[in-house]
Amino acid sequence: MSLHPDRLAVAQMGPNNRADSRAQIVERHIALMEEAASAGAGFVLFPELSLTTFFPRWLIEDEAELDSFYEAEMPNDGVATLFSRGRELGIGFSFGYAELAEEAGARHRYNTSILVDGQGRIAGKYRKVHLPGHSEPQPRTFQHLEKRYFEPGNLGFPTFPSMGRTFGICICNDRRWPETHRSLRLNGADTIIVGYNTPTDHTGHASVDALSLFHNQLSLQAAAYQNSVWVLGAAKCGVEDGSFMLGQSMIVAPSGEIVAQARSVADEVIVATCPVAETVPYRETIFSFEKHRRPECYGAITAPR
Repeated sequence: MSLHPDRLAVAQMGPNNRADSRAQIVERHIALMEEAASAGAGFVLFPELSLTTFFPRWLIEDEAELDSFYEAEMPNDGVATLFSRGRELGIGFSFGYAELAEEAGARHRYNTSILVDGQGRIAGKYRKVHLPGHSEPQPRTFQHLEKRYFEPGNLGFPTFPSMGRTFGICICNDRRWPETHRSLRLNGADTIIVGYNTPTDHTGHASVDALSLFHNQLSLQAAAYQNSVWVLGAAKCGVEDGSFMLGQSMIVAPSGEIVAQARSVADEVIVATCPVAETVPYRETIFSFEKHRRPECYGAITAPR
């Protein structure tokens, strides 16, 4: 099987219901990975929280039950087959998960994504910075308690040279913030990967929720064009434990054009050829940061809240 580093894949995933076992979910990852490799992709992106259901939709007060959704180490026995299959195929991959970390003698919970190279080695880690939702339950059918179950990421916006390109990682709500993508580009990214779980009723405003698909597409296309980067977006989607999440996984070129897009709200692989060289014309002309950027005028962006 011949894999090409410029061939990149997005593995959209349908719902992970609470009753699904870890083995079942990992087997779906492997099947999607194999499909990506069969299409010649050297890398495949999985969604945010791809190993579990989107558990922030519930108020969970039992600490042991809550801990069951988190990974205390990575890799671990539950994902060993995914890492070994990646090594066998020689394909790199990225996926999101809930991380339980021991740091400075304290327990911390993060919404995390990792980058794994074609040899099965972890090449990078990112922790979600822009946490949406609430810390306390709201009068709604499904909660959005990310602020209760996660801390804001403490790693900043690092980038990771690996597999012939420089990856930047962000997660879900991060994609809506231009500061995310600009920070990653300034740190050297030529490819930004983002996984998401986006319910279509999350804002509480029907007029906003009705534009969920438009806003997803808008944020990914704007990020690609305004930063001269490839952008890959991977959704976990469909009706998961009664809550509907949008799909619309896509691959966007540095021109802002969509070059591949999922058609379903289920497990689906999309693939495109994404040469890093295609980022150059935009960087050398319209978005030549070295020539045209004026950070001395941008103080309001970085001023304290």
